[in-house]
Amino acid sequence: MKIDGTLYHSIWPEDDGRTVGIIDQTRLPHSFVTRHLRTLDDAATAISDMQVRGAPLIGATAAYGMAIALRKDPSAQMMSHAYDVMHATRPTGMNLKWALDETVQTMRSLPEDQRADAAWALADEICRRDIETNQAIGSHGLDLIKAIAAKKGPGETINLLTHCNAGWLATVDWGTATSPIYQAHEIGLPVHVWVDETRPRNQGASLTAWELGRHGVPHSLIVDNTGGHLMQHGMVDLCIVGTDRTTASGDVCNKIGTYLKALAAHDNDVPFYVALPSSTVDWTVDDGIRDVPIEQRDGTEVSWIPGKDAEGRETSVLICPESTPVVNYAFDVTPARLVTGLITERGVCDASKAGLATLFPEKVTAA
Repeated sequence: MKIDGTLYHSIWPEDDGRTVGIIDQTRLPHSFVTRHLRTLDDAATAISDMQVRGAPLIGATAAYGMAIALRKDPSAQMMSHAYDVMHATRPTGMNLKWALDETVQTMRSLPEDQRADAAWALADEICRRDIETNQAIGSHGLDLIKAIAAKKGPGETINLLTHCNAGWLATVDWGTATSPIYQAHEIGLPVHVWVDETRPRNQGASLTAWELGRHGVPHSLIVDNTGGHLMQHGMVDLCIVGTDRTTASGDVCNKIGTYLKALAAHDNDVPFYVALPSSTVDWTVDDGIRDVPIEQRDGTEVSWIPGKDAEGRETSVLICPESTPVVNYAFDVTPARLVTGLITERGVCDASKAGLATLFPEKVTAA
């Protein structure tokens, strides 16, 4: 996507074949900082500290982390160690495990002296496929936006609501939930995006608003609890969010607060769609509420808010008494019954086992 007219991916291999570049998302929106990953620990820290985040981008980073490790030591022992280190970084998202499993399965059949180059090539391929997948998701989601536009008057604004950041910063490019929005904008449809601030880390305010603004997409920032009010007053035509893990039955695990948006959408007859690559589906799990592990993160993400003061200095402020205990669940699960449909690289389907089977019969059979 574009940052003030310049094309960027969220992660990229450097020419030396040993180093990976990333955008440090913890510094956005006030500073645009890039970093280099040169070691396994660099890659693990980038994921755990959320310098990179979003399920597809985490998967791509994990693949490069494995490749970096195998550059130094292509042994089976290192491969196992690197897998464990990377897998421990974030427990909820599915793409992390998917990318690690694909790397290990591919490398096991190769001689040690071929593993380093092959792992690097596979990481490149995972990134390429992610871009193609997200572009396809956007194409299918664009049809939904076109259908809304057809029901409105000429030039009438199409209001979309999204939660957290499922944009190109959460993927290698295009994004999942934002891909249809970007494609609608590119063909001249008058879209406007309601951007949830998305507490506690404000990834809507700091990331989604930043990338939409840099790409020139009209948007407005709202506090998390405004969405229901907007829906009650007919000011939202479509909700579209991403997901970190989707069960085989269509339950959706996404950033905390997604469930509340789905409830409000259901109560106000607003379509609620989830955009996802099939690599985000956990075909081994049916009950998201019972079986998906929900990450609990450090309470300082809730009690301290980073920002910029009136003098333009980046700082953090404490918003509660220092002694206040904090519980910080990172995700919640939206039951399939509240999801209008799933937007995938193969098309749109019902959020159900039968719906997914229509698009991915080989996955359902294998599971």
